[in-house]
Amino acid sequence: MSDFFEVNFDGIVGPTHNYAGLSPGNVASMKHANTPAHPRSAALQGLAKVKTLHELGVKQCVLPPHSRPELRVLKRAGLSGSEQDMIYEAGLNHPELLAQAYSASAMWTANAATITASPDANDGKLHLTPANLVSTPHRALESEQTEAILQQVFADAEQFAIHEPLDPAMPDEGAANHTRLCVDHGGPGLNVFTFGFDDTDVSAPTPDRFPARQYRTASEAVADAHGISYAASAFVQQNPHAIDAGVFHNDVICVGHRNALLVHQDALLHERGVMEKLIEKFEKRCGGPLRIVMIGRTMLPIEHAVSSYLFNSQIVDLPDGSMALVHPTDVLDDVHASKVVKMVLTDKTNPITRAVAVDVRQSMRNGGGPACLRLRVPMSEGQFAAVHRGVKYTPALHAKLAEVIESRYPKTVVPMDLQDPGFAGTVRAATEAVYRVLNLEM
Repeated sequence: MSDFFEVNFDGIVGPTHNYAGLSPGNVASMKHANTPAHPRSAALQGLAKVKTLHELGVKQCVLPPHSRPELRVLKRAGLSGSEQDMIYEAGLNHPELLAQAYSASAMWTANAATITASPDANDGKLHLTPANLVSTPHRALESEQTEAILQQVFADAEQFAIHEPLDPAMPDEGAANHTRLCVDHGGPGLNVFTFGFDDTDVSAPTPDRFPARQYRTASEAVADAHGISYAASAFVQQNPHAIDAGVFHNDVICVGHRNALLVHQDALLHERGVMEKLIEKFEKRCGGPLRIVMIGRTMLPIEHAVSSYLFNSQIVDLPDGSMALVHPTDVLDDVHASKVVKMVLTDKTNPITRAVAVDVRQSMRNGGGPACLRLRVPMSEGQFAAVHRGVKYTPALHAKLAEVIESRYPKTVVPMDLQDPGFAGTVRAATEAVYRVLNLEM
């Protein structure tokens, strides 16, 4: 084995966490729109997940929430005057714009960027491209702050290459639609880019009910910018039926880690041929067999895959070389999903030997499970040493962050709170406190 390993960079839930239903195609987000949210509980749940993975032996880092409110969205709509004036007017006449300005969706760092491990890049550097997220207005606000954060966290230009977000003409959703498969994190990998809309083929099928968020040209542009060869990449299309069922990102219906791929039968267009292609390319590129665990629609109807978020679990390495499936507690409440977990654990042809349940219900109600909350970054010891020290998880950092969250985060947020001009100062002070703990500039 090499000195490479996978590091999870988890997003700290922001103090403006609320349920505004801003995400078409995200079933949970739409279902819980305008219900009370609990930012303090949400942030502590996310932090507890980080602690759980740390105790499993997974290297963990954290990324801060974005500063909110984002007043640019209000100014673009023609609002002017002081911050309090704009918030007051938006609350009266533009509540959806105000909800966008206060969105805490940057907590789902699986959408923060696409990562290319240095063994797969032609220059031997670790590459990062912040996602432009232009498919939804509230998330399109994130790329500028995300890039600024990544520049601080991955500042060593000899180790890391940070690219600008793609042109908005190419909608890009980040690592939620990218899976790196490999035998060893430091060895050659196969980068599977999953797109929802093939903008290179007018005859390609498209979803009817919900928008496809990732464009093929975006996936190809990221791969090209990162210097990924043809042999190290595969481009596959989401099943339009899955998108219409609520699979807005591929990580809602597929999760892969090293040589294990857990995937639903309805995840991809032309599924049988795609799986054969991936097996062939993986063996040629990585020199070993790809362990595909295909879950059929009879065993797990797609609506249960979406509601339980089974595939938005994390697969992580354990110290003994096996893997654990870290799934949301909601899986235990779904008879179909819980049976799938039992099947995976008893199937000796795959390396997953343990299941760990984590409670991230506050995030789940807004459409983000355990995997949404983290950005996976394969790194060498030297690259990890070059990461900004302040974001590296330790029990001491946990205690400091928990103290900030418990003392400064609102306990409950309802839509009317966003219209209170004083709310902005409260949540901004809480966010500033998080940045101080992490020794980052806001």
